Amino acid sequence: MTLTSSVFRLALLRCLPCLLPALLLCGCGPSTTKEKVERQKKLSEERLRDSLALKIAVTPTLDCLPFYVASERGIFDTLGVQVSLKCKTAQMDCDVAMQKGEVECMVSDLMRTERLLRLGTPLHYLGATNAYWQMIGNRKARIKDIKSLGDKMVAMARYSATDYLATLAIDSVKPSNPVFRIQVNDVYVRLMMLLNNEMDAVMLPEPQASEARRVNHPVLMDSREKDIHLGVIAVHLTRVAGERRQHQLALLTQGYDMACDSLNEKGVKHYADIIKKYCHTKDATVKTLPPLSFPHLSPPRQKDINRTRNVKWRTS
Repeated sequence: MTLTSSVFRLALLRCLPCLLPALLLCGCGPSTTKEKVERQKKLSEERLRDSLALKIAVTPTLDCLPFYVASERGIFDTLGVQVSLKCKTAQMDCDVAMQKGEVECMVSDLMRTERLLRLGTPLHYLGATNAYWQMIGNRKARIKDIKSLGDKMVAMARYSATDYLATLAIDSVKPSNPVFRIQVNDVYVRLMMLLNNEMDAVMLPEPQASEARRVNHPVLMDSREKDIHLGVIAVHLTRVAGERRQHQLALLTQGYDMACDSLNEKGVKHYADIIKKYCHTKDATVKTLPPLSFPHLSPPRQKDINRTRNVKWRTS
């Protein structure tokens, strides 16, 4: 081997670490650029579809089930209305999405929506839902009734039906010692705190309440027994003011009512796959779900709206 060839080979070996990335970029450049363009195009199309769709903030609870059924079973598609479900794990996140203009509609409760109205958010009620809440005690803490909650902790969400109902229940029996109401907005976290024995009692909707009952945690209070119906679906007035949005709302209402008819005819357990998908509910819990009736959309009762007036929310 000549001196010249040895020098050339040595120089080549030294340059290879720099040349290889360049060669790889050259080989992948056109396809990478094409993929990037296609990805950006797809994102743009998704953003356009989302902007045209009627966006609804929902939570993993059974008062939202008609929306899930109408979406999953193609009812909305058949009617020709674009609906985008924005899944949240806390009602507070639905409030924020509504206030920020991220959604036109949300599933909530009257305590929250009436407070938002007083704070200046222009809302209109599309209808009432079948939502109810139960206060469930921790069986390991031997919480068998509300009087046992003195010096104990109850998890709820502030400025909500759970806050109002917990206070109503506690004030009705006046435990000898203070009850500590702990703000836990995420409904999954609330449930897990009970199941992990980190909370003495919690306020839960369905199907989370069924999960707690399934493992023998006792029910201390049921809002249905007090003839209190606070579940609602609210829309933002200014964001649904146009003719196109009004047409969408009419079709949305029709699709919702069709889903309610199907649920009432077949029962909630028929839609176990949808409940498990959106509520992350176990098979064993779905089997224990109580029979539920889903009413067509109609305005909330005035006496339930009246309950929200003069509520003195705690500041601590």
